[in-house]
Amino acid sequence: MAKQFDCIEDNHARFIAEQHIFFTATAAPTGRVNLSPKGMDALRVLGPDRIIWLNLTGSGNETAGHLLESPRVTLMWCSFTKRPMILRAYGTARAVYPGDADWPGLSQHLPDHRGARQIFDMSVDMVQTSCGYAVPFMAYEGERDTLEHWAASKSDAQLTEHWQTRNATTLDGRPTRSDG
Repeated sequence: MAKQFDCIEDNHARFIAEQHIFFTATAAPTGRVNLSPKGMDALRVLGPDRIIWLNLTGSGNETAGHLLESPRVTLMWCSFTKRPMILRAYGTARAVYPGDADWPGLSQHLPDHRGARQIFDMSVDMVQTSCGYAVPFMAYEGERDTLEHWAASKSDAQLTEHWQTRNATTLDGRPTRSDG
């Protein structure tokens, strides 16, 4: 049975910290809904109603584009180990870029990753847990280092060019902000 909570409780924060993957879901008022898997050490629960996560350079930039038009976001974690549970955090988020005034204060909570293009700062207004009984068991074998190696091989100018040529619009052609 699903249960709703007004905030992230301590046991929710511990569950989040134990997971190796989470998923983000966003949508502009019209167009495609985006659902992205996220890994690596790139997320922090900052309090009962606040989560931040680092967005690294990748093949798309849908979340940033969607948040420019509609700040709604859902994050989801599911356990693939002994404890069967799914946890969703619902709320609104904003993108913070490396040149923004908020970047230094937020980035201090996260590891330094080459190619970091945004930190998403989420205000959580509801948490929901459900059983996860149908989620399969899966073994965690470790992090992929492919993205880190790719970003390390690029100069600052090459990363900026990637953002401007490959990450400047969403799949639906909406702007994402080309500086990240």
